[in-house]
Amino acid sequence: MGITEDIADGLAKKAIAVENELEDESVIPHVATLIGASSQTTQEAFLTAVRVRKAEARAIKFLKDKLSGKQGEKLPTSGDKG
Repeated sequence: MGITEDIADGLAKKAIAVENELEDESVIPHVATLIGASSQTTQEAFLTAVRVRKAEARAIKFLKDKLSGKQGEKLPTSGDKG
Protein backbone atom coordinates (compact mmCIF):
# COMPACT_ATOMS: atom_id res chain seq x y z
CA MET A 1 0.00 0.00 0.00
CA GLY A 2 0.98 3.61 -0.43
CA ILE A 3 1.41 6.12 2.34
CA THR A 4 -2.16 7.40 2.02
CA GLU A 5 -3.66 3.94 2.37
CA ASP A 6 -1.29 3.02 5.20
CA ILE A 7 -2.18 6.12 7.19
CA ALA A 8 -5.89 5.78 6.45
CA ASP A 9 -5.93 2.12 7.47
CA GLY A 10 -4.08 2.85 10.71
CA LEU A 11 -6.55 5.60 11.54
CA ALA A 12 -9.45 3.30 10.64
CA LYS A 13 -8.23 0.62 13.06
CA LYS A 14 -7.87 3.19 15.85
CA ALA A 15 -11.21 4.87 15.14
CA ILE A 16 -13.07 1.55 15.08
CA ALA A 17 -11.45 0.57 18.39
CA VAL A 18 -12.45 3.89 20.01
CA GLU A 19 -15.95 3.66 18.54
CA ASN A 20 -16.37 0.16 19.96
CA GLU A 21 -14.93 1.02 23.37
CA LEU A 22 -17.03 4.15 23.81
CA GLU A 23 -20.05 2.71 21.98
CA ASP A 24 -20.18 6.02 20.12
CA GLU A 25 -21.09 5.88 16.44
CA SER A 26 -20.11 9.53 15.96
CA VAL A 27 -16.37 8.82 16.21
CA ILE A 28 -15.80 7.70 12.62
CA PRO A 29 -17.79 10.51 10.96
CA HIS A 30 -15.94 13.07 13.10
CA VAL A 31 -12.55 11.62 12.18
CA ALA A 32 -13.58 11.55 8.52
CA THR A 33 -14.58 15.21 8.69
CA LEU A 34 -11.27 16.16 10.32
CA ILE A 35 -9.30 14.27 7.69
CA GLY A 36 -11.41 15.65 4.85
CA ALA A 37 -10.62 19.22 5.84
CA SER A 38 -7.01 18.58 4.82
CA SER A 39 -7.16 15.74 2.33
CA GLN A 40 -10.21 14.41 0.53
CA THR A 41 -8.09 11.56 -0.84
CA THR A 42 -7.11 10.45 2.66
CA GLN A 43 -10.71 10.83 3.82
CA GLU A 44 -11.93 8.53 1.06
CA ALA A 45 -9.20 5.99 1.83
CA PHE A 46 -10.12 6.16 5.56
CA LEU A 47 -13.81 5.56 4.90
CA THR A 48 -12.98 2.69 2.54
CA ALA A 49 -10.71 1.12 5.17
CA VAL A 50 -13.46 1.47 7.80
CA ARG A 51 -16.02 -0.22 5.52
CA VAL A 52 -13.64 -3.04 4.62
CA ARG A 53 -12.65 -3.69 8.25
CA LYS A 54 -16.27 -3.61 9.46
CA ALA A 55 -17.33 -5.94 6.64
CA GLU A 56 -14.54 -8.34 7.58
CA ALA A 57 -15.57 -8.29 11.26
CA ARG A 58 -19.19 -8.95 10.32
CA ALA A 59 -18.24 -11.84 8.05
CA ILE A 60 -15.95 -13.39 10.66
CA LYS A 61 -18.72 -13.18 13.28
CA PHE A 62 -21.15 -14.83 10.87
CA LEU A 63 -18.69 -17.67 10.15
CA LYS A 64 -17.94 -18.22 13.85
CA ASP A 65 -21.65 -18.29 14.67
CA LYS A 66 -22.22 -20.72 11.81
CA LEU A 67 -19.51 -23.07 13.08
CA SER A 68 -20.81 -22.94 16.62
CA GLY A 69 -24.31 -23.86 15.44
CA LYS A 70 -25.85 -20.50 16.18
CA GLN A 71 -28.33 -19.05 13.75
CA GLY A 72 -26.30 -15.88 13.26
CA GLU A 73 -27.26 -13.23 10.79
CA LYS A 74 -29.56 -14.27 7.99
CA LEU A 75 -28.00 -13.69 4.60
CA PRO A 76 -30.27 -12.58 1.78
CA THR A 77 -30.90 -15.09 -0.98
CA SER A 78 -31.14 -14.19 -4.64
CA GLY A 79 -34.94 -14.18 -4.38
CA ASP A 80 -35.06 -11.69 -1.49
CA LYS A 81 -35.89 -8.08 -2.23
CA GLY A 82 -34.45 -5.07 -0.46
